Amino acid sequence: MKVVVAALNAKYIHMSLAIRYLKSFCEKDFEIEMAEYTIKDPAMNIVSDLFEKNPDVIGFSCYIWNIAETIKVAGMLKKIKPELKIVFGGPEVSYDTEEWMRKLPQVDFIVMGEGEETFHQLLQEISTTQKYHFVYGLAYRKDEEIILMPGRPKLVLDDIPSPHRFKEDLPSLANRVVYFETSRGCPFSCQFCLSSIEVGVRYFDIERTKRELLYLIESGAKLIKFVDRTFNIKRDYALEIFDFLIKNHGGCVFQFEITADIMRPEVLDFLAENAPPGIFRFEIGVQSTNDTTNELIKRRQNFKKLSRTVTTIKNSGKIDQHLDLIAGLPEEDYDSFKKTFNDVFALRPEELQLGFLKMLRGTGLRNDADKYGYIYMDHAPYEILGNELLPFSDIVRIKRVEDVLEKYWNAHRLDRTMEYLVEHEFSSPFDFFQEFGDFWESRGWQRIGHQLEDLFTRLEQFLTSRRTNHFEGIRGLMKLDYFMNHKYKPRKVWWEERLDKQKHSELLRSIAEQPERVSPAFAELGLGEKDLHKHAMIERLPFDWKTYQETGRFDSTRSTLLLVCYQLQGDQPLVFTVPEEEQIAV
Repeated sequence: MKVVVAALNAKYIHMSLAIRYLKSFCEKDFEIEMAEYTIKDPAMNIVSDLFEKNPDVIGFSCYIWNIAETIKVAGMLKKIKPELKIVFGGPEVSYDTEEWMRKLPQVDFIVMGEGEETFHQLLQEISTTQKYHFVYGLAYRKDEEIILMPGRPKLVLDDIPSPHRFKEDLPSLANRVVYFETSRGCPFSCQFCLSSIEVGVRYFDIERTKRELLYLIESGAKLIKFVDRTFNIKRDYALEIFDFLIKNHGGCVFQFEITADIMRPEVLDFLAENAPPGIFRFEIGVQSTNDTTNELIKRRQNFKKLSRTVTTIKNSGKIDQHLDLIAGLPEEDYDSFKKTFNDVFALRPEELQLGFLKMLRGTGLRNDADKYGYIYMDHAPYEILGNELLPFSDIVRIKRVEDVLEKYWNAHRLDRTMEYLVEHEFSSPFDFFQEFGDFWESRGWQRIGHQLEDLFTRLEQFLTSRRTNHFEGIRGLMKLDYFMNHKYKPRKVWWEERLDKQKHSELLRSIAEQPERVSPAFAELGLGEKDLHKHAMIERLPFDWKTYQETGRFDSTRSTLLLVCYQLQGDQPLVFTVPEEEQIAV
């Protein structure tokens, strides 16, 4: 019997962990082939490829991001090959399963919950006696009746063979995201999250975990994302894995979901002292700083301790942090969410993700939707359209905040400019992103694409429209940010006023002849005039750069000529100031 396990991933770089677990658990008894696609692939292409594999059974891994496309593909396959057995499994179909069975006649079976053992037993029954009432955790049809079998006991995790040792994965390992788990389950009960439904946390043996990680690192993996819901819940386990990865990272990057307010000081001290910069990334779910909201969603959180952890990690300079917010939680209206946003933005995470509540099947909040007056999408991803405190009009406005937050803060295109604007020019960070988002929408820019230069010119138009204080100084910061966004000397700039070409050439010649007048560090680069013309740019800032670096304020009584040199050391250009006597010449 030929079996295919398939997944439609959000992006090509993602690797489905689910289908690899299914293959590893079942391949001892069945011929199992993995097939991965993306949700952007044409359905006809996916169907054609699966048809060519000529399977007897296809199992699809189903999530909110791929369910619509997966249903379409399954429907086409069933029409082409009616005798094909189609199995759905995954979190999206593990709840409201009877409804799914009624809606999807093209699906023969649904595996509910943890799937490895159930799928294996189902394949045994398909290939032999077809007594599906023996398969716990299975939904199937008997004549016209839909049968939902009771759930099965949880697996002992170490009984599952490794999902990471397939030879077919090795050629692309370095170019894809590897998903990895050291545990299953979550100790918390957040009512918006599916993980709250499973009681308890189970761990893989730590020595097995180390062997698997070392194999992936030595096989060329460059990014490993741990899918544990709270990686640091077991301090000693987490600390031992951190230590192991520090000693064996091999240039790989590791991303973890952590709960920041329970992070122990000794773990923070260990990471600050021992972690190489850039190998760890932490994702921290804050969601809300409203105490009433957190109580209603059964989310235990000490924001003071969370802030201390985030600040300590940031001050170490070793680990990038990604903080999550959810708009639309109970008792969180527009003003309350604005406070949540500003509370969390004050921590200055490298990335702040603003998401919107999704009423996932099986969660407590979906079951209590009427209690809070929620309306939400009938289809995946079940995002809210409003509730009794946050109408759709407010959701639309917050989405504009999300849009410019992604483009300007999370993309790190204008870090210096952003920091100045939110600190000095607007009442709060949220007010900046909201006002700019509203302006962006009013200009219709959400309907057209953008290049790097557009981000600068559109911000300039926005600041001009509101007659922003210190506008020329801010434009100077924008110019510097633009230079710092390039690994090579940019062919064009977005501003019109430039130094006179002749004076520019004279200045470069003078700098090449007496480089020590710029700085000893610059002189050590040994750049001649030809090198400078090829790899350097000079631009005037309308304020004293040294004063700004020391105080964060503009001194407009003096200007500064910056010398920006590319392709010299690493990816970042080097910035020098041209001495005053050289500035006089231009």
